[in-house]
Amino acid sequence: MKSTINYKNWVIYEDNHLIIVNKPGNIPVQSDISRDKSLIDYIKDYIKFKYNKPGNVFLGLPHRIDRPVSGIVILCKTSKSLSRVTKMFRENKIKKIYWAIVENKLNKSSGTLINYLKKNKRKNKSHCIKQEKKDYKRAELNFLFKKELENYFHYEIELITGRHHQIRSQLSYIGSCIKGDIKYGAKRTNKTGGINLHSREVEFIHPIKKKLIKLVADTPNEIIWRTCTN
Repeated sequence: MKSTINYKNWVIYEDNHLIIVNKPGNIPVQSDISRDKSLIDYIKDYIKFKYNKPGNVFLGLPHRIDRPVSGIVILCKTSKSLSRVTKMFRENKIKKIYWAIVENKLNKSSGTLINYLKKNKRKNKSHCIKQEKKDYKRAELNFLFKKELENYFHYEIELITGRHHQIRSQLSYIGSCIKGDIKYGAKRTNKTGGINLHSREVEFIHPIKKKLIKLVADTPNEIIWRTCTN
């Protein structure tokens, strides 16, 4: 059986309990209406190939990142690790850092955004407002200005809550759309089909081994992302 992915570029951590990958943009984490091959499908193929496993492979998904977003996704190889990591996400015990390239500079170099979001399932989009309202969920993130690029601006985002399309919706609400994110008001799409939002870092205590895990995912191999790291 031939491996269908270059796992050397995708898998950034693996043990008996977890497999953590750097997902390319424009690949769905799990199956969607497009029926395109999902990250879960790819990683199941990788596990079958690497360990010569017959039959079905268990692979749990304790969280998600959006299809057009690249970067770190944590997957679980056992039901025990899945239940524990899911609880850690629910209790905000996993530190999540994103990098974003946006169209407009924010009015402060660092700060906190607090808004309220409501998911529209039909449009697969979240509506953002400033004041608390029934059926809207509190969304909080910290932002830090990193670098001015040609026509764009690079920010680091720390998620405090984990809402549907949270970063995309909150940044759009304050007039700073993510590059390529036409769903939330960007001027144009990216040629890659993805958007310039990258799940850059995670930090947490391993659910089984109880050791600190801190991982950084390389950005996509694109000129604008390379400019951020130079």
